Amino acid sequence: MSEDTEIDAVDPEWEASKSALIQRLKRVEGQVRGLQAMIERDAECEDVAVQMSAARKALDRTFYNMLSCVIERELSCSHLDGDDARARLKYATELLSRYG
Repeated sequence: MSEDTEIDAVDPEWEASKSALIQRLKRVEGQVRGLQAMIERDAECEDVAVQMSAARKALDRTFYNMLSCVIERELSCSHLDGDDARARLKYATELLSRYG
């Protein structure tokens, strides 16, 4: 749905959100690399489980932040009437239902 949006090409709010999402993903990537190292050195299973849980939660938080950005972008399009807004919100909630 976002392919037809009429959003300015350079949206400072989106750029800030995108940067924050990328930083979060880099942190998750570091956590996953740490998990790999823990497994390679035969760390205790409970310690690995704790770190896996933290990485999963961090990735989930990143997903919900991304979804928030999708909703904001979908609803910030110019010339949006009530039907368009409902359709765009439905698209975002379908993403949440499908992947959340």
